[in-house]
Amino acid sequence: MSPVRAVVLDIEGTTGSSSHVRDVLFPYARKRFAGWFATHRGEPSWTELMEEMRTYTGDPRLDESGAVAALTAWSDQDVKAPPLKRIQGRIWAEGYARSTLTGHVYDDVPAALSRWRQAGVDRYVYSSGSAAAQRDWFAHSGHGDLSGLLDGYFDLSGAGGKKDPQSYRAISRAIGVPAPETVFFSDVGEELDAATAAGWRAVAVRRPGDPRGPRVAGHPTVSALDDIRLHRSTRREEEAPT
Repeated sequence: MSPVRAVVLDIEGTTGSSSHVRDVLFPYARKRFAGWFATHRGEPSWTELMEEMRTYTGDPRLDESGAVAALTAWSDQDVKAPPLKRIQGRIWAEGYARSTLTGHVYDDVPAALSRWRQAGVDRYVYSSGSAAAQRDWFAHSGHGDLSGLLDGYFDLSGAGGKKDPQSYRAISRAIGVPAPETVFFSDVGEELDAATAAGWRAVAVRRPGDPRGPRVAGHPTVSALDDIRLHRSTRREEEAPT
């Protein structure tokens, strides 16, 4: 692969197990929506979330019980709603702090992150979960604290939807890396399509046993990050005429 300055990684199905999110994290937060509101009632975090819920639902009179009902429905339907992602992240953070939760990371990921860091390649995460939840996932992984191997996190609130090319352009501006020198890894074809539409390079990741099959149409596909070797351009390469 030609010189690369940054990689951007999806989480679910790419660097971590989708089933861990669906079968562990989602139910953990869902059972605690009402309790979180009761515990934090009147605090700035509660007020902020209620305002966000009212804006997102378009209901300025939405009360706490209505918010819990909406969040529960969104969780059951896996709606990528920013207020849902925000409260999930806060509930998960409390679980990580109590050591009752652990973020799932595939065995090949820590070595890949270390290898890319040594090669001078910047490493970012872009997921639908909140940036705070992403940090907690990697800081409390089954492989220990991996947060030192990552340079930043992007979510729906900060970058936009993952199937929108404009979101990838926003990330390019934020990290200061030209689109052709950025590689995106994801298991979702529509996300990879959006990244390439924004000028990024894209590699599909389909883990063994994925019910969708071993390949993603239209994109080079790997089953792990073991064989991905990236190198950053040298000064001579950067200054060479095109």
